[in-house]
Parts: sequence; C-alpha cells; structure tokens
Amino acid sequence: MRTAPQRLTIMHTNDIHSHFEMMSPLAAVIAEHRDFSEDPVLLVDIGDHMDRAAVETEGTMGQANIDVINLSGYDAVTIGNNEGLTFSQEMLEAIFSGLQCPVVCCNFVDSSTGLPPLWMKRHTIVEKDGIRIGITGATVAFTSFYSLLGWEVTEPEQALREQCLILAPQVDVLIVLSHLGLPADKHLAENLEGVHAILGGHTHHMLEQPLIINGTAVCGAGKFGRYVGKLIFERGQEAEGFKLVSGECIPVDPLVTDDLIQPAVAIHLARGQEALRETVAITDRELPLNQNGESPFGNLLAQAVRQFTGSQLSLVNTGQLLGSLPKGEITTGLLHALCPSPINSCVMMLSGRDIRMALEQSLTEVFQSKVIYGYGFRGEQLGTLAVDGLKILYNPQSMPYDNGIAIFVEEEPLEDEREYRVGTLDMFTFQMGYESIANGRETVFMLPHFLRDLLRLELGRPESLDECAVLRWDPRVFK
Repeated sequence: MRTAPQRLTIMHTNDIHSHFEMMSPLAAVIAEHRDFSEDPVLLVDIGDHMDRAAVETEGTMGQANIDVINLSGYDAVTIGNNEGLTFSQEMLEAIFSGLQCPVVCCNFVDSSTGLPPLWMKRHTIVEKDGIRIGITGATVAFTSFYSLLGWEVTEPEQALREQCLILAPQVDVLIVLSHLGLPADKHLAENLEGVHAILGGHTHHMLEQPLIINGTAVCGAGKFGRYVGKLIFERGQEAEGFKLVSGECIPVDPLVTDDLIQPAVAIHLARGQEALRETVAITDRELPLNQNGESPFGNLLAQAVRQFTGSQLSLVNTGQLLGSLPKGEITTGLLHALCPSPINSCVMMLSGRDIRMALEQSLTEVFQSKVIYGYGFRGEQLGTLAVDGLKILYNPQSMPYDNGIAIFVEEEPLEDEREYRVGTLDMFTFQMGYESIANGRETVFMLPHFLRDLLRLELGRPESLDECAVLRWDPRVFK
C-alpha cells in the first residue's frame, strides 16, 4: 500500500495573443518548475494563443505558434475565437496538422458532418506517472460568425456535461479547458459534477488563487503570457481522490529567456517579415491619417468597406488605422502594420436616427479618444467615424449634441425614420464604440476578409486615391 502522497502539478496559460516577446520567458518559467518538481507536470493552453496582429503569426499562417507550443511541451490545448474565427477551415487544418499534442474542444463541429474536424478531439486522457488526467474543453459560441466559416459551435454546458460523464469513471483528475470567460466558468462550476478544475480564458481574468465553487477550482492566468497558472493536486490513501493543495499565478520575468524558444521566435519573425514583402500597389502620393478628424486614409478605408459590401454608405472608425499610408511601394506587411486588427466588415439595415447619433458622437473628444479592448480591435483609440456615401455639414464651433449637423445621402437629407443599407464593422455589432450602430437589422457578416484585405482591393481600384481626397465632412456654420 502506498503511504507517501501522490502529487500532480498542472500549469496553464491562456490568451497569449501571439505576444512572442513573452513566449521565451514563459517557457523558461515552465521549464524551471518542471526541472525542480519531483512530481509529474501537465501543461495546457486555453486558447487565443494565436493573433494575426503579430507578424510571426500572419507571415507564417500560425506555424510560428505551433512551433512554440511543440517546443514548450504542451500536453493539450483548446482553441479560442482568435484561432477559430480568423482562419479558414483549410488554414486551420494546415496549422494544427503539425501540432504534437491534442486540440480538445467538445462544442465545435464541422457543419457538413456534425463531427469535430480531424485535428480536434472532444476529450483526451493523458497519463502522467500512472495518474490518468481527463481533459475536455469548450470555446465561446459566436454562432453566427462560425456558421459563415462552415462550423457549428453550440452552447457549451450540455456538451461539457456529456464529456465529463464519459471521463469521470476513467480518470483520477478531470479538468475543463474553458475559453468561455469567467462568468461562464463560475456557472459551470456550480452545475458540473466531478470536475477538479476549470482552467479559464477569453475574459483575460487573472485569479491569484483559484475560486473554489462546488468543490471545483476556477482559474485564470491573465493575458499575453505575463503569468502562468499553477495547481498542485494530492491524494493520500489509494481509496481517496485527488484534492487541491495549492493554486497560484506565477509572474513571468520578461528578461529571462529559454534556449530553445528564443532562437525559434527569431527565425519565425524573419520568415514572417519575408512573407509579407509582397507588393500590392505603388502610389504616387501619401495618404495622411487623422484619427480625430477627416483624412484621406480614413476615407480610403470607408471607401473600401462600401465597395466591398455594396452598400449605400459606410461607417468605419479611424482608430482601425495606426498611421498614414506613405507614397511609393505598398506591401502586404505595410498594410498589416497599419491595419493589424482581425476585424471583418458587415452590412446591415440601420435607421437614419442611429446613423445620426453615431456621427454626432464621433465629433466629440470623449468618443474619439475612447480606449477599446477586445472584439478584434488592436488599435490604441476608437477614433472618429470615416464615411463614404455621405455628405455632412457641421459647425465646428457648436457644443456637442446641439444638432449642429446636417447629413445628406445621395444629395437627399438623411431621414431619421428611414432605414439605409450600411457597410460597417463587425466590432460595432457587439455594442463596442459607437453603440447605436449595433441597432442594425438583417446583419450579414463578410468573413473571412479583414480590413487590410479590403484596403488592398481598394488600392487597386482606379480613381480610389482621387476619391478619398474629396471631403465628406464639411466644417461650415449653417442655420
């Protein structure tokens, strides 16, 4: 009979978002804990490891992330919305075909078959020194977006319950990889039986110590690889189950490096930069950007969205752009650097009243300087609204919201009660930024093309550079 307690260490990461500068330090911390632990160590990631805002991910189509995951020795991962929604089915198959550990998610299936893709499992069992660890996972159900990419992503609770019932009789420790967010994790802990830990992500929550709910440890390790979560489970006599001994989030020192990961990251950065050197256009003029007012580059983005969506008018925030478009050679890498957000366009029916509200708000400093987190936005501030298909007269001397604005669509005054076909951004449908735009109806999302892809198309359209120089916002005093 065994008298010494048996221990298992679980280390977990989440929402790294392709912060490659932290991957080598993160791997060093994990390696140190592995080396000094006499007990088996399980390492898992909870999704959004990839982010196409990073050159390494964009230029290698995610292979840089896969290489780091393999070299770091992960035992299992799940996917987040940044993996599932920013790559096509074919891309995901190519990306995960080289992964050396299982991708685990139970609420994600191919719409055409009703089954998980070949590179994904609903659950897995990993054995460490005779300890059987059951792992299942789930990702957040952005149903309408996923359906456009050929996936069916269902509400997770019932799917997780089914997998937990299958796993519980077979394993010593049962964990859930949850890319669902902290509120959902708390709910799951209250309603799922037999789960030792829910390791969370998506909402970027950092819990210094686990929340214990209904006997389940609810955990989260923040974002960007700044922390790694660590749990220690222990069991004594053979008849006893594993119990949580301790849980914490360990800060990662960005100055520490790992001998395997550091050179791999450098190689992938160089490969990514090389892949993004393709020339997409050569321009004869600079297109300046003003995030707090009208400018040619902002207008070009609005034109790109209107042309792509085939709408009457378009509304885009200038914060999507991070700098002016220079004169001369325009490469895919330059467009990626200037417009890194993995955001898609959409088209909707929107009332004149809601259009007017958004435009009035966009004249105010409080909206222009608003900081936005998540929902694909990778800019620094919201910015003002750039438009196409509209003419706006306004009094720059007036106070905010004093109705000192006149809006024309196709030379006719905007009617508050009329609905217009508007091209805009998927970010706004989550009530982020200019919230009145979320009131649109019959919204159609234009996946998988990002805004930088639309800019590329627009730069190839004759007269686009001349058109973006034409003022939409006319600052005049009127009665």
